[in-house]
Amino acid sequence: MEKFKDFADNLFRDHTSEECFMPCKTDSNRFIVDMIQLLFPLDVPRSADEYLLRFRDSELQLRKLLHSLKVLLKEDPGHIVEAFFAALPRIYKKLRMDAESIYKFDPAAASVQEVIHAYPGFFAIAIYRIAHQLYLQKVPVLPRLMAEYAHGRTGIDINPGASIGDNFFIDHGTGVVIGETAEIGNNVKIYQGVTLGAITVEKSLAATKRHPTLEDNVIIYAGSTVLGGKTVIGHDSIIGGNVWLTESVPPNSVVYHKSEIKIRSGKPFNEPLNFVI
Repeated sequence: MEKFKDFADNLFRDHTSEECFMPCKTDSNRFIVDMIQLLFPLDVPRSADEYLLRFRDSELQLRKLLHSLKVLLKEDPGHIVEAFFAALPRIYKKLRMDAESIYKFDPAAASVQEVIHAYPGFFAIAIYRIAHQLYLQKVPVLPRLMAEYAHGRTGIDINPGASIGDNFFIDHGTGVVIGETAEIGNNVKIYQGVTLGAITVEKSLAATKRHPTLEDNVIIYAGSTVLGGKTVIGHDSIIGGNVWLTESVPPNSVVYHKSEIKIRSGKPFNEPLNFVI
């Protein structure tokens, strides 16, 4: 073990000289899963009183998570908890609308309950809406831990700072990335592999709008990338698959990438093909 002594000394110096205010990741994951189970339970409580007991348990979990951040908080933890739970009815209403929108537009969905309990897109949206409320209340770190839990479970990366309207629909979802300052209107549909990102990644731009705006009723198909804080996709526009956009488009636009397809038979070529590598 002597060969590790110097490294152990360095680790000890580094970690005792730096103050770390981080909530437990396991507790954060448990809280977000319990919150979704509270809003959309598989085992429905037998009475409203049983719901209240679950609310109290979730409230205690949140207080514990905030306690580890108390040095960084700009508001009393008790006030944060009170405001968060006061916002839950609004969050629940939005999530019901999201689930119903997914069910309405996905032919493969057999019921709203299937969407709620089986669809990764809804799961990621649910975590986003809960984390976004804490983000609005200026709670540090914790919203991002929640977002990363959703990212790991679904492959969908929604920064909790993004602003997303009603009836949001992510279909399939793997590889979707939505940046911190993105603004998304109502009735927007996004398919797998879509990125709403920034043109440049510079620390000096942290306080500026770096990600695009999607107005109401926009559809973005798989594999498309939309970049830039000044980029606005006008309402009722359709962005086809594999499109790269760094400029705004007006309302009611249809933007698509035209690829060239060549078809040949499987018969041998008359002349040999020579490759030089």
